[in-house]
Amino acid sequence: MKYEEFGDNESLELLRESGTNVLLATIDDVINWGRKNSLWPLTFATSCCGIEMMQTGAPKHDFARFGMEVYRASPRQADVIVVAGTIVKKMAPVLKRLYDEMSEPKYVVAMGACTITGGPFCLHSYSVVNGVDQIIPVDVYIPGCPPRPQALLYGMLQLQRLIETETIKSRKIRIASHNYE
Repeated sequence: MKYEEFGDNESLELLRESGTNVLLATIDDVINWGRKNSLWPLTFATSCCGIEMMQTGAPKHDFARFGMEVYRASPRQADVIVVAGTIVKKMAPVLKRLYDEMSEPKYVVAMGACTITGGPFCLHSYSVVNGVDQIIPVDVYIPGCPPRPQALLYGMLQLQRLIETETIKSRKIRIASHNYE
């Protein structure tokens, strides 16, 4: 906006004279900045992907530099659930309950081939779920068998980008579309 088009130039001049800086941002930007830089993941590891997930929190890869400090053991303290490993049908209700206990906004990361598609175990097994997205909605998929810690870090950075671009309206639409029964 040009200086001449601004309706309250007197106030603008007072701010310039006093040396005060003005920060302009939307509420969405401020909320999303806080959310994306303080993700608290919930652990749900059932197989070999869990080892890679643990390694991501170790000093070599260090989740903490991206604001994902500590894995939580309680769903009420978590923002994102990282599902890593094979999901069997007996474990599906437990996973659904953990997801339901998380507060909004909540996000889901599916890590590994077994989580995403059932992996090699779903071909001749009646007990393996053919993808965690049949139980809970997934926001980020991380392929691999098992995916390396760098892949998990990249997936979490993609989740941060998703959170950064959300608005209050788009968040409500996403939440409404995620109601699995």
